[in-house]
Amino acid sequence: MGMNWQKTAAVRLLALFAAAAVSILGLASCGDRPLELPKSSNNSKLAPTLANRISEVSPPETIQQLRQALEIYQPQVSVLSPKPDEVIRDTDISVRVQVKDLPLFKDANLGLGPHLQVVLDNQLYKAIYDTSQPLVISDLEPGTHTIGVFACKPWEESFKNDGAWAQTTFHIFTKTQDNNPDRALPQLTYNQPQNTYGAEPIMLDFYLTNAPLHSVAQEDPQDEILDWKIRATVNGESFTLDRWQPIYLKGFKPGKNWVQLELIDELGNPIKNAFNNTVKLVNYAPQGQDTLAKLVRGELTVADARGTVDRNYKPPTPEPTTEETTSIIEPVVERSGAIEQTPIVQPSIEPTVIPEEKQIETIEPAPTPTPEIEESKSPESVQAIDESAPTATNEEIKEPKAVEPVTAIEPTPTPTPTPTPEEIEKTQEIESVTA
Repeated sequence: MGMNWQKTAAVRLLALFAAAAVSILGLASCGDRPLELPKSSNNSKLAPTLANRISEVSPPETIQQLRQALEIYQPQVSVLSPKPDEVIRDTDISVRVQVKDLPLFKDANLGLGPHLQVVLDNQLYKAIYDTSQPLVISDLEPGTHTIGVFACKPWEESFKNDGAWAQTTFHIFTKTQDNNPDRALPQLTYNQPQNTYGAEPIMLDFYLTNAPLHSVAQEDPQDEILDWKIRATVNGESFTLDRWQPIYLKGFKPGKNWVQLELIDELGNPIKNAFNNTVKLVNYAPQGQDTLAKLVRGELTVADARGTVDRNYKPPTPEPTTEETTSIIEPVVERSGAIEQTPIVQPSIEPTVIPEEKQIETIEPAPTPTPEIEESKSPESVQAIDESAPTATNEEIKEPKAVEPVTAIEPTPTPTPTPTPEEIEKTQEIESVTA
């Protein structure tokens, strides 16, 4: 029995050692696998890390509704001067642009409206709200420069229809290789975000030219036409876009942020051309009070911001004031009318109750019935006294009970018992005096 116990213990120990060895080997083999993670994260496909802060959200509701008012426009932009490949013998130039099928204006109250955005050498230069006056650019460096102009909505989103972008390359004194994009190759123009934002979400927008359609690029995998993608990196977090439309992002940290946009092919390789790889700084200052920040936060309604997409729209600022005053005046008028009607009802009640009783009381003690009774009863009572005193009193009592109380209703029964003894005494005194 002792030997068997030792054998089983030894077998168990060997099994434990074997399991431990297998687990150690497994851990060692897994230790090499994390090297594959950078490969997947470097792909053009979206591969967010666990520490991601940036996320895509829906556009602000107010902007979505305002966008519908501008869908009827297909702006056509052109650069009149300088001419393509023009050599200018000065460091100052005059830029003239033209746009059709898009009204340019700036709302006087909000400071936003449809405009043309001028980009000089891949840098936003100025927004144009009036094309009647030329744009003067001064102190340009000698060499090649490129101006791009595209139509924008009030919140800086670019129109994406064919013809909404125009570009010209010119030279100050001489030609150079800088700022000289190849028109035959796909070109990426960085639009937003840049500068300062006072609210999230923040729009990411770009303009793409000479890029093939996805349907054409994916039609034949054996051809030389490669599909395109946009690789975006925000504060080190990368993701790819295959749709040419703006997106709204959240997760920016207060202060300085950096955003990079790259035009790549379907294999993840960069497409070479000027401006196809751009990095911009974005300053995020929460609780900003500018118009765009209020628009993004929803503090401005569609009615409040309608003037930024319709130049003929009247601002609603006077409307709420008139509505408030009328709403306050209306209940006051109704209450005053109700008070005026109440005294009209009260006098109608007063004569029905109080004055009628008073009139009845005044009628009862009126002296008019007394002379009638005295005249009618005095001769009869005198004649009755001459014959016999008891008979006269009996007749006088019977007559008011049978006839007079019925005709006189209330006043007749009350005076009849009281005057009879007095009248008798008076008549007796009169008789004694006459006798």
